[in-house]
Amino acid sequence: MGKFLGVVLKIMPWLAIAATAGVLLLVVGYVLINGIPYIRPSLFAREFTIHNQSLFPALVGTLMVVGLSLLLAVPLGIGSAIYLVEYAGRGGRFVRIVRTTTETLAGIPSIIYGLFGFLFFGVVLGWGLSLLSGALTTSIMILPLIMRTTEESLKAVPDTYREGSFGLGAGRLRTVSRVILPAASPGILAGIILAIGRIVGETAAIIFTLGNIPRIPNNLFRSGRTLSAHMYQLAREGTHPGEAHATAAVLLIFILLINALSTWVVRFIKSEV
Repeated sequence: MGKFLGVVLKIMPWLAIAATAGVLLLVVGYVLINGIPYIRPSLFAREFTIHNQSLFPALVGTLMVVGLSLLLAVPLGIGSAIYLVEYAGRGGRFVRIVRTTTETLAGIPSIIYGLFGFLFFGVVLGWGLSLLSGALTTSIMILPLIMRTTEESLKAVPDTYREGSFGLGAGRLRTVSRVILPAASPGILAGIILAIGRIVGETAAIIFTLGNIPRIPNNLFRSGRTLSAHMYQLAREGTHPGEAHATAAVLLIFILLINALSTWVVRFIKSEV
């Protein structure tokens, strides 16, 4: 019985790995097989028309939302995590309150963020369906994720690094910027990549705040569309299934490229630290 249980325990991790890899290959294969045949140069035309369901405005809109969201959320999230770990004192009451609040925000459904963004940014502030409303809403969505991953990455750095830096006469600010952050940078970068993935895949909150107009916003107060919203619209209409599959393939390739780039950056940082 003991030998049989040991064999089962050895096989179970491999079965889990095979199941995970199988599901991943199934999803990726399905999307690429059904989408790549419909990818053609006209899909990357500058303007969306009735006769050409171009995804280029949605691609540019996605990049703009991602860039603005990260510009707002990354400094605030990393700075907050640094304060909580390095300055506020671990285990304090204030830290516990902030951590509980962050975990609560991370568990809120995206549709709630969308309704909040629409009512506050769009109605109360009068920005309507705009790029700024969408970017601010998604930045609030990813802020808890960036804070938590950064906090855990900073806590994972051994205290001997801090003690050694203090022993050499460095102050806290210099220790954090020159010792702690470089050591924690792979984990921080992983959190940022996860945040990008959430923004790229978000649909409900984007439609409520950015809108779903297939054009490139020429300022912060114009509406637009992202790739996920573009794919949703085409699939919902049901008149352009091929273009919907092509958009899904482009979105998947975009995410794979981001993951590959992040892996290379993490390896480069580790080699330099």
